[in-house]
Amino acid sequence: MLRRRAREEDSAVLIDMASLESENGSSYGSTAHASEAGKQQVAPSRVGSPAKPPIDFVLVWEEDLRNQESPTQDKTDTREFWRETFLEKLRLAGLHVDQHDVQDKATAVHYILLRAPWAVLCYYAEDLRLKLPLQELPNQASNWSATLLEWLGIPNILLEHVPDTPPEYYSCQFKASKLQWFLGSDNQDTFFTSTKRHQILFEILAKTQYGHEKKGFFGIDQLLAEGVFSAAFPLHDGPLSAVPENSQGPGLTQRQVLLQHWARWGKWNKYQPLDHVRQYFGEKVALYFAWLGFYTGWLLPAAVVGTVVFLVGCFLVFSDIPTQELCHSSDGFDMCPLCADCSFWLLSSACTLAQAGRLFDHGGTVFFSLFMALWAVLLLEYWKRKNATLAYRWDCSDYEDIEERPRPQFAAKAPLTALNPITGEDEPYFPEKSRMLAGSVVLLMMVAVVIMCLVSIILYRAIMAVLVSKSDNAFLSAWAPRIASLTGSVVNLVFIVILSKVYVVLAQVLTKWEMHRTQTSFEDAFTLKVFIFQFVNFYASPVYIAFFKGRFVGYPGNYHTLFGVRNEECAAGGCLIELAQELLVIMVGKQIINNVQEVLVPKMKGCWQKLYSRRGKAGTGAHPAPWEADYELLPCEGLFHEYLEMVLQFGFVTIFVAACPLAPLFALLNNWVEIRLDARKFVCEYRRPVAERAQDIGIWFHILAGLTHLAVISNAFLLAFSSDFLPRAYYRWTRAPDLRGFLNFTLARAPPAFAAAHNRTCRYRAFRDDDGHYSQTYWTLLAIRLAFVIVFEHVVFSTGRLLDLLVPDIPESVEIKVKREYYLAKQALAENEVTLRVTGG
Repeated sequence: MLRRRAREEDSAVLIDMASLESENGSSYGSTAHASEAGKQQVAPSRVGSPAKPPIDFVLVWEEDLRNQESPTQDKTDTREFWRETFLEKLRLAGLHVDQHDVQDKATAVHYILLRAPWAVLCYYAEDLRLKLPLQELPNQASNWSATLLEWLGIPNILLEHVPDTPPEYYSCQFKASKLQWFLGSDNQDTFFTSTKRHQILFEILAKTQYGHEKKGFFGIDQLLAEGVFSAAFPLHDGPLSAVPENSQGPGLTQRQVLLQHWARWGKWNKYQPLDHVRQYFGEKVALYFAWLGFYTGWLLPAAVVGTVVFLVGCFLVFSDIPTQELCHSSDGFDMCPLCADCSFWLLSSACTLAQAGRLFDHGGTVFFSLFMALWAVLLLEYWKRKNATLAYRWDCSDYEDIEERPRPQFAAKAPLTALNPITGEDEPYFPEKSRMLAGSVVLLMMVAVVIMCLVSIILYRAIMAVLVSKSDNAFLSAWAPRIASLTGSVVNLVFIVILSKVYVVLAQVLTKWEMHRTQTSFEDAFTLKVFIFQFVNFYASPVYIAFFKGRFVGYPGNYHTLFGVRNEECAAGGCLIELAQELLVIMVGKQIINNVQEVLVPKMKGCWQKLYSRRGKAGTGAHPAPWEADYELLPCEGLFHEYLEMVLQFGFVTIFVAACPLAPLFALLNNWVEIRLDARKFVCEYRRPVAERAQDIGIWFHILAGLTHLAVISNAFLLAFSSDFLPRAYYRWTRAPDLRGFLNFTLARAPPAFAAAHNRTCRYRAFRDDDGHYSQTYWTLLAIRLAFVIVFEHVVFSTGRLLDLLVPDIPESVEIKVKREYYLAKQALAENEVTLRVTGG
């Protein structure tokens, strides 16, 4: 049932301290009227609380002391009013607010240091339904490869001891009234980990108002967008400069442990300390690195098999009879002109192209396509098991289903409330309107732009091929299609990079406008928009080459055109070699660009930040304070671009793998660099991100599953229609087992009218009769090709379905632990209820 939501006045504050005395209030409400700040009723600790809690969050703003009477003084005054109002609300919410100023003659940088006292932490830990430990378990983290090597008795060079391994716990949702049942509740200093403190502080910052809520005047995100604050971040766990070389001692901070055992290039051959990553950065970041490491490990067998298949192709080049016939044909095959003004050319001049085509087009390609299809299915099945294990160990198995809250922006602007059927509580509700439709229209417009760019690339290649083929140089004339294709691939890569940058910004604006309820749904909608566009952007050209190029050429005397330009046809080596070239240019080119950006851009930004930041130097001493040092680091940009890069790579590795068996090898080499590069960014170059919870990799898994299904269909059609595998098999069965004469079999003769007009006969690649009509062989091969597609995809999908049934999504050991944890939590809290009834009389 929907209800009109009552708006609160501007005097509302974030938390009613008196509400801690009762458990009957709404667990979502964050705008209750304040009472006295000292009325927090939380079970006291048995160990004395420190005089000042640790710094949990830092807010920063800069002030220009040179232009005090500027034309924008009114705006400056407004920002100052908002800032003071916001900080006052934080004080009323119970936070300790300290200010540290650093200035020189020109600028002043103000640091607001926020600390959360014990009572506020307990209140919000319950309000956010945080899970805290009940009972410690022995750490049972393991890798399938480590287990296998141990069983085989082989030393594991990937294994490394990392100090201070976080323990595993049975846990349940925190209740302040049942504090004594939680492990470590006798010590206020260590009961809440730093990541949980950061989550609590960010929740408060995201909901605190600084003006009228109905106008959207609330939350730290809005203040950052308005320029009221320059930055908001939790502090890193100490500096990096104090790390001793090869130190293994217990005195290292969490950040130093990650630097020593994770964020170093020398650790490329070691397992990632995922529990340490989760403890320091939160579940969302840890799940990304878990997925990246898992995917990279699975690329190893794919790369080995792909490399073997490629080497087999290298040996077949010199023993393949049709290729030898082509290279030794001399002037035996006079080919028709590539354009109206072009001259006739000899097929033997394309010997090198034909040999290159055999590298990727042979019988081993069929085996590898089948192998990679099953590889992708197994990868996702075993990732589901790995994800379920990690989600349980990290206490976020049911986070998105039950615990995730409405986004603060959604909560403030929603005009209605509705009953949540899961929690049974009233929550903000935003009625669905035409916003989704508008976003879809913009997406379609951007896809149309990509199609226009693709058409322009096609025209460029066709025109360039004609121009180069007219050259007097025999080499350039023979290689005209390949030169046009290669330069077109480079131009296409430039278009791809530019359009992708533009659309990411546009998609972010559209998704904010759509007002999604939770952060997960917001990120999923944004991800889906960007991926659909990027899918078309990156894969449009390979799809054209694989399935359309050379299909609508026509025949001599009746060639088809596009905007007056003759349609492209495949070169002598076939379209598969051109597809492999396109994939390598786009995939490897994009990886090089991304890695250069990830190495150079952060360093350049970091140098700029340090050289031109307006942090004052006077009175700071030799070493800046921790908040000053962290402010000089780069803001964390999240994981979206990292996921997008890997998912697009997964598409290149699976969808077109029939054309390029080396794709898994290049992906593996890239990912070995990517893991340590990303790790170093998070540990050394970024400000510490707020620890976010997540139970899986979100919509990315569904996108990967969709790519896997698409890959099966794509490779089936590639092998059937773009490869010579089926025509060769048909010729071997019906004519010559040794394939002698196959080259002549694939070439048709120009119609008599064309030969008479040029007073010369010529050949062209097609299965047509002398009049230009499709021959009986063409229709027979078409039936064989369609049958191959059906059989291939049914075999793969049936095998995948069988594997899905045989491999359970959740390991049996995890299911037992879940039931055990539920039993312990129910028993502990039930015993607590009995105790409360007895003591209460």
